[in-house]
Amino acid sequence: MDVGILAGARFPITEPFLGGLEMHTHVLGSGLVRRGHDVTVYAAGGDGPYAVSPLLPVDFTGTASARMDVSSAPATVVSEHHSYLDAVLRLSKAGHDVVHVNSCHYLPFATAGLIPSAMTATLHSPPTVWLESALALAADSKQRPTLISVSAANAALWSGVAHIEVIHNGIDLRSWTAGSGGDRAVWFGRIAPEKAPHLALGAAALAGIEIDIVGPIQDERYFEQHVVPLLGPRATYLGHLATNELAGVVGSARVAVVTPAWEEPFGLVIAEALACGTPVAAFDRGAVSELLDHRSGRIAPFGDLDLLAAAIDSAGQLDRRGCRQVAEERFSADVMVERYERRFEEVVAARRSRSALVAADV
Repeated sequence: MDVGILAGARFPITEPFLGGLEMHTHVLGSGLVRRGHDVTVYAAGGDGPYAVSPLLPVDFTGTASARMDVSSAPATVVSEHHSYLDAVLRLSKAGHDVVHVNSCHYLPFATAGLIPSAMTATLHSPPTVWLESALALAADSKQRPTLISVSAANAALWSGVAHIEVIHNGIDLRSWTAGSGGDRAVWFGRIAPEKAPHLALGAAALAGIEIDIVGPIQDERYFEQHVVPLLGPRATYLGHLATNELAGVVGSARVAVVTPAWEEPFGLVIAEALACGTPVAAFDRGAVSELLDHRSGRIAPFGDLDLLAAAIDSAGQLDRRGCRQVAEERFSADVMVERYERRFEEVVAARRSRSALVAADV
């Protein structure tokens, strides 16, 4: 198949990845190429075995008259809108067999009727009014993308919008290799309020375990006000690391601490930690309980640092081989890509069948 993947306009698809969506795009695109498909990724730059069609640089500026309009959105919002609009217009002429929307922006959903290719889309986030609006207007349209969610928990939040298939995220198990463990805890991910690393720092202190914090600083003010004051001799920020370096840190940890302060749609860090043989202690938000079982982690009610500290201690005693086995059974990139490939083939076949019927009627 000729596959187009529409990714994010903000961050390139390159190491070190700025977030789970970027990693997911890379793993999916690379896996499809290995299976013999032609893949073009529309993104803010990047590199991989697939072709990259850059979205417009986020630098669109309206005229002075337009900027004076009281309803004008912030420049960054307008620029992102401009990038996606350009991508949709290019996709309308690209001739892909299937276009997969791997972005949380509403515009590709609202303008799906302009794209003649079969379309699918992964919902990587809880509902937003913008996406719900776009999908509601397309409810009776044959052009509405076939929807996929990264977890059953996230799909349930979208249940009032449409039927949604669940395909769990997968990771490259060759990159996330099992480590021997150690004495420290680790927290890794985007450093932002909804990921709440400050709660991991607090729980680690209560558990009496040293902890490393790893990841890109997405919210500088949050980092300075809520994370930096908790750092010290027993809590270290290691920066934003490439996958091979990060896998080494995670694999040498006794336990990974996961502290979502929102309805976590999936939680790639859980799959990545388990692949490194590192058990997980986590708050029960979103898909967390869907991903962990008695072999791989311990769960605490959201916000209860005492119980999270107890979960850290208990999870740290789990068998690392069992954790790796869970990752191999449930979160393999090969399994994920195979399921996406099968879904793409189905929607392409359905589109061709409808086109043949229309041609026969004419």
